[in-house]
Amino acid sequence: MTQLDSPSSFGVTDASTGPLRVTPTPHEPAAPPRVAQSRSYRPELQGLRALAVVLVVVYHVWLGRVSGGVDVFFVITGFLIVGQLYRASDRGGIRFGPMWARMIKRLFPAALTVLLSVMAASFIWLPEQRWFQTIAEVIAAATYWENWRLAIDSTDYFAQHNEASPVQHFWSLSIQGQFYLVMPLIVALVALLAKLFRLRLKGVLTAVLLAMFGTSLWYSMWLTETTQQFAYFHSLTRVWEFMLGGLLALFITSVSLPRSLRILLGWVGVVGLAICGIVLQVGTMFPGYVALWPTLAAVFVLLAGATDSKVGADRVLSSRPLEFIGNISYALYLWHWPLLVLYLAVNGKAKPDLLEGTVLIGAAFLLATVTYYGVEEPVRRSRIGVVRPWRAYAFGVTVLVAVLGVAQGWQMYGENLVKASAQQSDTTQHPGALVMTEAAEEQSSYDEEPIPSMLAIPNEQAQLTGARCETVSGGPGVEICRSPNAGTATARIVIVGDSHAQSLVGAFDPLVKKNDWQIIVMRRPGCPFSVKSELFPNRGSCVAWNKTVVPEITRLRPDAVVAMGTYQVRAGLKERLPDGFVAQWRKLHAAGIPVVAIRDNPRYDYSPTECVDEKVTDELDCGGMRSEHYHDVPPYRNRMDIPPNVRFVDLSDLYCDDYVCPPIIGNVRVYRDENHITQTYMSTMSPMVEKRVKHALGW
Repeated sequence: MTQLDSPSSFGVTDASTGPLRVTPTPHEPAAPPRVAQSRSYRPELQGLRALAVVLVVVYHVWLGRVSGGVDVFFVITGFLIVGQLYRASDRGGIRFGPMWARMIKRLFPAALTVLLSVMAASFIWLPEQRWFQTIAEVIAAATYWENWRLAIDSTDYFAQHNEASPVQHFWSLSIQGQFYLVMPLIVALVALLAKLFRLRLKGVLTAVLLAMFGTSLWYSMWLTETTQQFAYFHSLTRVWEFMLGGLLALFITSVSLPRSLRILLGWVGVVGLAICGIVLQVGTMFPGYVALWPTLAAVFVLLAGATDSKVGADRVLSSRPLEFIGNISYALYLWHWPLLVLYLAVNGKAKPDLLEGTVLIGAAFLLATVTYYGVEEPVRRSRIGVVRPWRAYAFGVTVLVAVLGVAQGWQMYGENLVKASAQQSDTTQHPGALVMTEAAEEQSSYDEEPIPSMLAIPNEQAQLTGARCETVSGGPGVEICRSPNAGTATARIVIVGDSHAQSLVGAFDPLVKKNDWQIIVMRRPGCPFSVKSELFPNRGSCVAWNKTVVPEITRLRPDAVVAMGTYQVRAGLKERLPDGFVAQWRKLHAAGIPVVAIRDNPRYDYSPTECVDEKVTDELDCGGMRSEHYHDVPPYRNRMDIPPNVRFVDLSDLYCDDYVCPPIIGNVRVYRDENHITQTYMSTMSPMVEKRVKHALGW
């Protein structure tokens, strides 16, 4: 076997599709071929990698689903890396400097080439409102942190509205990069302990791998059951897949199976992997115990090995075409996703048709081939870091800094555009909601572009200026944010509830200075102020949060509480007043606290703002009809169970006229996504909100 610390042995062929490949460099002769399960080069493994990456590409492009192929890459990575680390440790120790130097030479060139290309293409073709998200994810991808970025975003209510970025697929690269960094340290520590206590390295390492496998699988099952989206990108929920491959690497040479059984295992593995993404909803069920399907399929193929049979799966997997695809699989994985995302963004499509998908896959193969022969192989075969490993590190830092520098430059350019757009705005050119009250006249055309700019749209979440926030302990965390005028405030108003209640902060924030009102915000996205969980009926987190928040409001003794008074103003559903809202208001009535219930804004199944930007047609085509969203009579008007402390404020006339609900009003963009109001438009509503709230409260 080639030693791990040999300059020719530790070439990582695919950080996204997995493994290390043992391939001699031009500077050393090739090792003599080995037979059976002890071979250092396994052509059927290259075929397995090829099959996995082809499934990933085909499922993404044509089926819009996840295939389970990435899980196979994780198993292969564990199989090859743990095996080589064990052999290196058993023969004297791991040479970390040369090892990681070879990783940098193999991983960085292709990945960073793709990231630079993606930034250039995104700058030209990607809608401006997706720039900042893409920049942030490029930085996360370049620093092998993308999986954690996506995991955090999966629990962020507003980030969940983000569209997939051109580099989202780097999440698997990130997990593998973390594995490449941590696993050698773990094996080295195990080897040191085994040596100190005079134990067999294989036995101690097996015990450690089994413990990591079991713990990670249990955690993966638990977290997938509780928070699947977070679990999907979590590094620790994937550790067991690497460990499964690692355990196989330790014992595969000891396994002797009949040839007929190995033939059967090979085909079971291939067929099982091919149909996994069709049978299972990988994107919503993984990575719990269900992920055993594709990972065991990979194990079966590796156990089958070389059967030397004309009917064996390895005969197909070892073929020249699949070996070639296996060679370019890293680059193919890197290129296919940005090509798909950018094509769909440019053409405004949800998925490509058969011909378009074929062209995209062909382009991905072409770019992957060019990248493999023009970037990957020249750098890998170069003398960089062969004699002095630090030069490989210097090379890695140089190309990484180049990518991060371009990303930072793009970020600064975008921020300057946002600032320039904000400085140009004035009430005559951007009256916003004032035109709905005849306080200003709606012009047929304006000299300036609508505000906020498309680039600023993602950051148009309402914020309380100078807010001081704290989290109340006990039960679900209740974050309380206060405007900084507690000592002088003439009135104290609590805004409580979901993201739509938070949007109202944009109208109340100017009133802090104007009226010296102290505004206190208690928000939990997705959780209206209710005794029930309206958005997620099967989750108890909203119910628990609402139980905790009522005593906090009572303790503060505010002059008024502002909450949403209707819910789901959506075409086909129309608005309603949930019983849970009323029950929650009764609790405040018992405490003697007035409630101002605000009629909700329309919701859509698309972003009206993006619709206008993409269609460049009559903007009214991107709005909705008032009659499709609102009842002629508000749902609270004829209810007899409303407690006497509640006063309703109707803002629907600021979102819709008698007939339509425009996406742009008074040259101001109304929506930041499909249902949230921009802070800019909400701020133009402030005078009307002030007047109506004062009237409702008798102030």
